[in-house]
Amino acid sequence: MNKRIAITCGDFNGIGPEIIVKALNKLDLPADKVVLIGASELFIGLNQSYEVIEIPFEKSWQKYGEETKEAGEFSYRCLIKACEMANNGEISAIVTAPVSKNALHLAGHDYSGQTEVLEKHLANYSKGEKAEMLFVSSDFRVLLLTRHVALKDVKITKEFLTEKLERINRVLKEKFGVVNPKIALCSLNPHAGENGVIGMEEIDEFLPAVKKLRCDGIDVSNPQPSDTLFVKAAKSYLNKQKQPYDVYCACYHDQGLIPVKMLAMDKTVNMTVGLKVVRTSPAHGTAYDIAGMGVADESSMICAVEQVL
Repeated sequence: MNKRIAITCGDFNGIGPEIIVKALNKLDLPADKVVLIGASELFIGLNQSYEVIEIPFEKSWQKYGEETKEAGEFSYRCLIKACEMANNGEISAIVTAPVSKNALHLAGHDYSGQTEVLEKHLANYSKGEKAEMLFVSSDFRVLLLTRHVALKDVKITKEFLTEKLERINRVLKEKFGVVNPKIALCSLNPHAGENGVIGMEEIDEFLPAVKKLRCDGIDVSNPQPSDTLFVKAAKSYLNKQKQPYDVYCACYHDQGLIPVKMLAMDKTVNMTVGLKVVRTSPAHGTAYDIAGMGVADESSMICAVEQVL
């Protein structure tokens, strides 16, 4: 497989092109390490002459701060091109600039995010491959068991948990070099259900899954209240001490992302793992409110690129 990384432009009405240029200029990577997917005129000011895979673009389409179907179609085509290159062995990893889910929908692409597009076009389901969303800052890692779904639709079963935790255990070993991963499991209900007083999911689904996983040699905790669990994680992170767990598994989006973003918004990388190549992305969105102003912070994009070098 070619050792180049592909960087997709993302939504051109947001800060994607700006943070890509700023990040690459600071990193100053060799030209043969990176291929950009987008449009050359969006990457003005680069210090290096990186190859650009051109996606159809017209300057009149660019309307900073707006969600448009043109931007949604463009960002989708960038991502599909990156998947094609990964499937052909032309790249070793993908870095994506932020996109707007609503712009994707306006363009007719009914996905809840880039992770779902990547899974559809990269996963080998016959080998059990599925995309997992992992947020990483140093050794503080948070896995989202469910992603962009309404809270009322969050359903976690024994089978679902077993599959997810087996996969992240394998990823930690293969991608991060953790020999014996130690996994923390957040409870779904407050106070881990208080022995069934506040909910039965921990008793009916979580504990049977934990028992099975432990029998298979996987080190996973009992479901723990996320408020106290993340307090311990925060103390370790802020004191620059080793995390007590190799990954924290959150049941739903905000349960995992609020602590991550409060602690390390500018240093956190959104990683898609479990597929044939790793994809990374900044932990923030399109930032329409500052698009085109030249004031965007490229720190998270730098971390995203560094994670796959």
